[in-house]
Amino acid sequence: MRSVRARAALGATLVVAVALVAAGLAVLLVLRSNLTDRAGLEAEVAAREVAGQLALDVPYARLDLGDEETHPVQVTDERGRVVAVSDDLEAITGTGTDRVTPGPTASTGPGTQHDDDDDDDDKDSDDDKDKDDDTRDDDPGRGEVSSDEPEFSNGTATVDGDRADYRFAAVEATTSAGVTLTVHAGAPLAAEQEAVGSVRGAMLAGLPALLLVVAAVTWLVTRRALRPVEGIRRELAAITASQDLGRRVPEPGSRDEIARLARTTNETLSALETSVDRQRRFVADASHELRSPIASLRTQLEVGAAHPELLDLPGAVADTVRLQALAADLLLLARLDAGERPGRAAVDLGALVREEVSQRTGDRIPVEVSVAEGGAVEVSGSRGQLARVTGNLLDNAERHAERSVAVTVRAEGEDVCLEVADDGTGVPPPERERIFERFVRLDDARTRDDGGAGLGLALARDIASRHGGTLTVGTSPRGGAAFVLRLPGRS
Repeated sequence: MRSVRARAALGATLVVAVALVAAGLAVLLVLRSNLTDRAGLEAEVAAREVAGQLALDVPYARLDLGDEETHPVQVTDERGRVVAVSDDLEAITGTGTDRVTPGPTASTGPGTQHDDDDDDDDKDSDDDKDKDDDTRDDDPGRGEVSSDEPEFSNGTATVDGDRADYRFAAVEATTSAGVTLTVHAGAPLAAEQEAVGSVRGAMLAGLPALLLVVAAVTWLVTRRALRPVEGIRRELAAITASQDLGRRVPEPGSRDEIARLARTTNETLSALETSVDRQRRFVADASHELRSPIASLRTQLEVGAAHPELLDLPGAVADTVRLQALAADLLLLARLDAGERPGRAAVDLGALVREEVSQRTGDRIPVEVSVAEGGAVEVSGSRGQLARVTGNLLDNAERHAERSVAVTVRAEGEDVCLEVADDGTGVPPPERERIFERFVRLDDARTRDDGGAGLGLALARDIASRHGGTLTVGTSPRGGAAFVLRLPGRS
């Protein structure tokens, strides 16, 4: 299942199904518990009614056991013997004993000694006993019904041939003779079973339809939500096919993730377009810069081959050196563009500047070097690349200076600064960023040049950036340009 819509619909359906099943089970459990508690309450009421009669010493045979079909009753003594049961009770389970036939003690009750208490012929002989019974009837402490919470249990009972499930409540009663009897009265669970079954059936019938609706709604909503994504995909496919990086994907008017995706995609396309244009210009400019020294060198060699006496050997060597320097610059730019990271060696920037200046014996203008005393001027990076930056800045200053070039190395806070200043015409403020672009050279007032290709400053800024620093240009106190290289000091 590779479709996002299908996965979303399936996931939503599964989540809803689990939630509905859990909610349904909870509803069924609560419903069953409430109905069972209600049946238990009915059983408890019936059991306490019978227990109240026993506490009043009503004989077993005269007990009013209520409706035996709705509330079957079983009375047992302390030994578990059955002393009274409801009429037509044929079988019972869940009450501690399954006997439904009263034992021999059932012929007498808690308040009688034999069955002829009401016999008129023996009335005179039993006057004293009846008086005693009347006295005990007036004694409120002679019998009692337990006030403890009754014990509940589930079981079955067969009344007049009909077997059903019941909720039984067990209530204890104590007679005046101190005999403890247990009354088991039941309430039918048919209503609970019917209600639970109806609710369960309704849930099972409605669940598939509800899940189908959830899946359909999720499918439609997801389809509508992903419609802008499909538009972005189609536009990207068209851009790939046409190779026209000037096109952009449509941006929805919403502020959701899809709108941010579209904006990010357009930003990526803009960066890609800029990079490709820059690469094309780089290739074109590099081809143009390489073509000039190669053409000059070829011309000199052809002339030398035909007329050896006319060979300009110094010019050929100069063109070869220029070509070699240009090739080295292009190679370094390619390595920087590929993401090459500089080393982490410790470089003393003051010593590096002194060494570079000492090797420049052919400069037309002497270079003044000033290194701050007492400050740490060490940085981390590639010594060769930092030497290239220093050399490029000095070359640029030598081209444009009138009478002086000064190099200063100093510590500023946690940074180390290398400043190269000249007394030339300077760089106009609008051009101070453009001169760091590749193959960019300003007008003749700023390009009194002996072969520069416009890569020196671009290389210097790229190297500074790779070392975590910056390279900027401003106005020097001498009136010309002041290039400032700022690098993090070595801690």
